[in-house]
Amino acid sequence: MEKLDFKKELKHLYNPSKKEIVTVDVPEMNFLMIDGKGDPNTAKEYQDAMEALYSVAYTLKFMLKGEGKADFVVMPLEGLWWVPNMEFFDAEDKDSWFWTAMMMQPDLVTKKDFERAAKQAGQKRDLPSLPKIRLGKYEEGLSAQIMYIGPFADEGPTIESIHKYIEESGHKLRGKHHEIYLSDPRRTKPERLKTVIRQPME
Repeated sequence: MEKLDFKKELKHLYNPSKKEIVTVDVPEMNFLMIDGKGDPNTAKEYQDAMEALYSVAYTLKFMLKGEGKADFVVMPLEGLWWVPNMEFFDAEDKDSWFWTAMMMQPDLVTKKDFERAAKQAGQKRDLPSLPKIRLGKYEEGLSAQIMYIGPFADEGPTIESIHKYIEESGHKLRGKHHEIYLSDPRRTKPERLKTVIRQPME
């Protein structure tokens, strides 16, 4: 059974240039998703969401592999970040942020597969955020993005550059700020963290 790695198949979305901002058209994809609010560095809700999300994602992977349906690399964590009025989005005021933590799944993953994996994950350990996870579609469409390398705390200028790129190209911001975390912060020095920063536009 061939092992699928969607980071390679979707290289233009998961490994963009780090030298220049590029425009991409992001198709509808399948995701495990969980919503919340607050600073990801300090909010227990975010930590609980991470535990539940990773537990279900890996349970799904090994469950489907064991059943001979598919073998695939677990995709990186992604995050949508926003405030009710995005004109006042403040990269420093993390307590006011709303977020959706998410992990892309192959299209072959069904709602029934998800429900079985969630049940199995819940039987193995206590996951307070498990009931909040859903499997659903998400489509961003036209977006601007770049690969950012460095500490999360220093993303501000890069985000501003993306917004400027969008405005100068005759577009305007749309939807939610999107980040894809390609490095494990527990094992990677802050200055080497790789993050795809994406902003939908219209």
